[in-house]
Amino acid sequence: MKIDNQIIIDHNLQFSAKHERAFAYVSADIEQVETIVTKLRAFQIAIPSWALGTGGTRFGRFSGKGEPGSLEQKIEDVGLLHALNRSSGAISLHIPWDVPENPEKIKELATSHGLVFDAMNSNTFQDQKGQTYSYKFGSLHHVDPRVRKQAVDHNIEVIKHGIALGSKALTVWLADGSSFPGQLNFREAFQNTLESLREIYTHLPDDWKLFVEYKAFEPNFYSTTIADWGQSLLLANKLGDKAYTLVDLGHHHPNANIEQIVSILLMEEKLGGFHFNDSKYADDDLTAGSIKPYQLFLIFNELVDGMDARGLDHATGLGWMIDASHNLKDPLVDLLQSVEAIMIAYAQALLVDRSALQRARQENNVVQAQEILQDAFRTDVRAIVAEARLREGGALQPVALFEALAIREKLIAERGNESVATGL
Repeated sequence: MKIDNQIIIDHNLQFSAKHERAFAYVSADIEQVETIVTKLRAFQIAIPSWALGTGGTRFGRFSGKGEPGSLEQKIEDVGLLHALNRSSGAISLHIPWDVPENPEKIKELATSHGLVFDAMNSNTFQDQKGQTYSYKFGSLHHVDPRVRKQAVDHNIEVIKHGIALGSKALTVWLADGSSFPGQLNFREAFQNTLESLREIYTHLPDDWKLFVEYKAFEPNFYSTTIADWGQSLLLANKLGDKAYTLVDLGHHHPNANIEQIVSILLMEEKLGGFHFNDSKYADDDLTAGSIKPYQLFLIFNELVDGMDARGLDHATGLGWMIDASHNLKDPLVDLLQSVEAIMIAYAQALLVDRSALQRARQENNVVQAQEILQDAFRTDVRAIVAEARLREGGALQPVALFEALAIREKLIAERGNESVATGL
């Protein structure tokens, strides 16, 4: 299914007068509004292939209808999102859930939807059909070298799939850890993980990156072998220049200062990318910006500041991707909402008067520093984000158009009520 451009044009005509008033109003007080619009137009957020179907919890999954039952259908779904918001121009695949059996045809299909392939994701947290050894007690850290080799070989296979598709990065997330004291030798587990990652690293093409993801807990609850950004950074430093830390916003203990973490990682030139989501308690995988929008803004404030200090291009300097799970909402609508929240936080961060903020800091003017940040955060930038989307050919109101076109109903008509997406 594709959305005809004329449909989007007709939709925009309904809201153009209201949008023009809102954009003119906010632009009157923002001298650099055109610069912000240009940066927003270039900014793309990758959509993970596993987020296009209904997710679940440890207790249940309530499958939706009309879910994409193949990689081709998942690409088509991301194409729908990108047609609506013009900011979802990449898809991130998870292997073995989404193996590209015919890479050339898959690339052609993606290109027809204006998509490229973002980081590839390996899976050693599940046992697959026909797998020789189990990952019940870990993968890259496992005490059995045969299990570690199996996990390494899988990651090498994922790299090969990525090369065929034009991807430039591999993300490694491990469920490896322990749930009971005494279960693991922590030093041995870390060393095994390092040696396994070193073997994977040797198979990376010269222009690739390896993203080492961390997580504080779950599915193991006593220890995680890559539990925090320090351990991920340690591994990345030991691996080499192509290895980086990947930050998932949900993979922290409650109230962790994620904005400080990304600031330090950027300074050390070891921040590789992001998995965006939101949380109230732990790794809730909720819609980005739905719980802590101010934190999302503060994170982007540090990202913009740190990337500018290093001269990095905002759109390409880091990997930007959503990682969320949807058990209640339509996954496509949820992804549209997440992308919108991310773009809003980015636009607000671009508004920060950095010269004034630096002066306030030098004068220890805590009140003024807070005022500067909150002034940017409280600015309604939705019209600026919509203007960037409009100039790229997207919809002024993507969610409203999705619903007006009854896209889910049409997908159900095409795919049926029983289709279930691969993944969790």
